[in-house]
Amino acid sequence: MAYEDILYEVNAGVARITINRPDRMNAFRAATVDELIDAFERASWDKSIGVIILTGAGDKSFCSGGDQAGHEGSYEGKGTIGMSIEELQNSIRIAPKPVIARVQGYAIGGGNVLATLCDLTIASEKAQFGQVGPKMGSVDPGYGTAYLAHVIGEKKARELWYLCRRYTAKEALEMGLVNIVVPHEKLDEEVDQWCAEIMGKSPTAIAIAKRSFNADTDHIGGIANLGMQALALYYDTAESQEGVKAFLEKRKADFRKFIK
Repeated sequence: MAYEDILYEVNAGVARITINRPDRMNAFRAATVDELIDAFERASWDKSIGVIILTGAGDKSFCSGGDQAGHEGSYEGKGTIGMSIEELQNSIRIAPKPVIARVQGYAIGGGNVLATLCDLTIASEKAQFGQVGPKMGSVDPGYGTAYLAHVIGEKKARELWYLCRRYTAKEALEMGLVNIVVPHEKLDEEVDQWCAEIMGKSPTAIAIAKRSFNADTDHIGGIANLGMQALALYYDTAESQEGVKAFLEKRKADFRKFIK
């Protein structure tokens, strides 16, 4: 597959996958998601690769979720709505090697979910995290909610989704959403160091460890399957569409008017 929305680089056994849409704050459209799936498949089964890095181009954003411009944020791609993003999430989960999220800026909405799904998250002190779904007439009814609760606890996960606030890298570290926060100029140095340490370890042992970690939360995949089907129906409602319209019109959404 020829890539238009992402960059794929390999160096010293490390694959670096970069969402290359800085003009859109590295928001993903359907084509972006399909390319990411292909890149993760490529890196996952290349035996010369021991670590995968996921990041975004530029300094401002890791990933800001689905691109709402032109209504490209509804995750349509292969098959039904939600199918491609589900497949991408599963690609990160089943990769038999560690996936590191290199977060240099905003990890918002679907971007926050991707960073959460990665095995490890290394953040610049300039990074910001948060969810926006209920502000936009959307939600991630699987890994973005159920798995997030497993990572940071029920109370904090509900806070992220119900209030849709933004959190600094330091706050994200305190809640267990990231592994380490470093000065912005030291981010690549820290990521490289972690990759080098992982490359010195047994790849088979790490693959088994990852499978074992995943086994405890594999049931969330079923929740995601059911949730994405419900989400497809929700996206067709006026209530959900109000979120996108309000965003595009730069006004506050009025969801309550749809409650009968």
